[in-house]
Amino acid sequence: MLLEFTVCRNRYAQKTVLEETNFIRRRVVGPILQLLRIGATPERLAWSIAVGVVIGVNPLLGSTTVLALAVTPLFRLNVVASQLGNHLVYPLELLLFPVFIRVGSLLFRTEKMPLELPAIFRAVKLHPWQTTRLLWSWEWHALVVWVMVAAVVAPLLKMLLKPVLERMLDRLHHEPIVEK
Repeated sequence: MLLEFTVCRNRYAQKTVLEETNFIRRRVVGPILQLLRIGATPERLAWSIAVGVVIGVNPLLGSTTVLALAVTPLFRLNVVASQLGNHLVYPLELLLFPVFIRVGSLLFRTEKMPLELPAIFRAVKLHPWQTTRLLWSWEWHALVVWVMVAAVVAPLLKMLLKPVLERMLDRLHHEPIVEK
């Protein structure tokens, strides 16, 4: 009985790993390969994904999609690749939000933002205008920190992604042609 359970458990684990791999292949690798097939260059795709990732972690919650859509035409980047990078890092945006707020508070020497909801609600109820001004100053400071981080991270990401995308393109050129 114990042996059967272990075998069943291993099959489930294998199935889960395969499903995750298939998901990544379908939702990440597949679209990138399609973009390479239709003529997107590895350089342009690397910049597009890097900018999308960097925009995707900005501390202005809820702004990433619109911001990425606004920035991509300015730099002649690929909108699909930029949005792919943007949406892939959404969980990181939520994790990094308090980090940007804290570092911004330290950098600009402002009081710490209470990240507990009851404290924020109480402050809004008692002093709405003052709380709004304070929240905006914390957000502004966090955005300044994000811009400094983005200026370093985007080129680094581009440098890491470009060789990977070049290898993907090279494999595409050596892919056998299959007629259906």
